[in-house]
Amino acid sequence: MKKIVGVILVALMTLVAIPSSAQLRLGVKGGLNVSSVHFNKDLVNSDNVTGFNIGPMLEGTIPLLGVGFDAAILYSQKGLGLKAEKDVKNDYIDVPVNLKWKFGLPILKCYLTAGPYVGFRVGGDKFWDIPGEVGHQLKAKSFNAGLNFGAGVELIKHLQVGFNYALGLTDDYSLSDIDLSGKNRGWSVTAAILF
Repeated sequence: MKKIVGVILVALMTLVAIPSSAQLRLGVKGGLNVSSVHFNKDLVNSDNVTGFNIGPMLEGTIPLLGVGFDAAILYSQKGLGLKAEKDVKNDYIDVPVNLKWKFGLPILKCYLTAGPYVGFRVGGDKFWDIPGEVGHQLKAKSFNAGLNFGAGVELIKHLQVGFNYALGLTDDYSLSDIDLSGKNRGWSVTAAILF
């Protein structure tokens, strides 16, 4: 029992000591989104739509290990393209929090990221008329969540360029009177400047 308590105390002291030696940096991140909506039924024909994202970010890294996190508050455009109609775009405040692993040389490092995100719709129409067979209105929900997966490079400790795939897990769109729901999915290419 004393050994278990000792191991737990050493682990807790290590966890307390690591954040104090972590390097925290603020920055600005922005990029291009290519998003679409994946529906559970083939009633709506949709294409990709292009938007952008921008906002502040925070990165923390444990020296020597290269493991840390990155978090951001991004104004982001997502939606879907309807064939022969105008694009359906919504504006979100996305908050991704990713585990980040950096490796390589001090001048050029590669990184991998993964983690959850939440999004809050702050703009765009809530209802759209869908042409064709459906004859109903598409409704955008106010909240979404999902997972991020990404990779990129960091140049001279201040510039990061990467790509990210966002896998929506919540139903972000629905149709009235029909059991149809859609999830946001999309790629983004981003650049960040860290101070």
